[in-house]
Amino acid sequence: MAEIIKLGADRSMDFDRETVEQAYDRWAPIYDLVFGGVFSKGRQAAIQATNKIGGRVLEVGVGTGISLPLYSQNVRIFGTDISEAMLEKAKKRVTEQGLKNVEGLAVMDAEKLEFPDNSFDVVMAQYVLSAVPNPEAALDEFARVVRPGGELIILTRVSADAGVRRFIEQKLQPVVRPLGFRTAEFAWSRYTKWLSGARGMELAERRLIPPLGHFSLVRFRKADVAKAA
Repeated sequence: MAEIIKLGADRSMDFDRETVEQAYDRWAPIYDLVFGGVFSKGRQAAIQATNKIGGRVLEVGVGTGISLPLYSQNVRIFGTDISEAMLEKAKKRVTEQGLKNVEGLAVMDAEKLEFPDNSFDVVMAQYVLSAVPNPEAALDEFARVVRPGGELIILTRVSADAGVRRFIEQKLQPVVRPLGFRTAEFAWSRYTKWLSGARGMELAERRLIPPLGHFSLVRFRKADVAKAA
């Protein structure tokens, strides 16, 4: 049975992380109702891509565990989230649905994952990067804990680089930030800049995902040095 592991009191978080944690604690009771249907197509696409690879999977930002029943039974999953209230919902889901392929659930900072290098075949994160203070640090951590030959499967909002949409996104950002996410700052150029400095990582796929074409499913693959040699 999956257990929730709480970070020690010595692991203090800055204001932004505390804001995100509190926001998602508030979302926990209604998250599935509000976002379950809206993000269902993206969720299914991300899980399908993950199931094709299989093995051991880390889902960062597992939330209420809404994705957990969609994984293949031969996939082993460990889920992390910043919100303990969300993980309580995930734990209940694991127990009620008998999801024996869930190894564990842990309260954990996406920018400071408490796993050894090369621990997972897939690191999957849905709608997480726009909700962490430093997305590049989170991506670095994802790349660190995925094994050579494995993949990062990222479902993310991609904001506009310019134009009317960028103007609207910037105006909305102060409104939505207290809700635990941001509308601007995440243009595709930001991801490509990270990729250019990420050692051993390559873009395997990017495709648009509903709703409204403002989201993308992105797969980054970690080079398998042994095969390359």
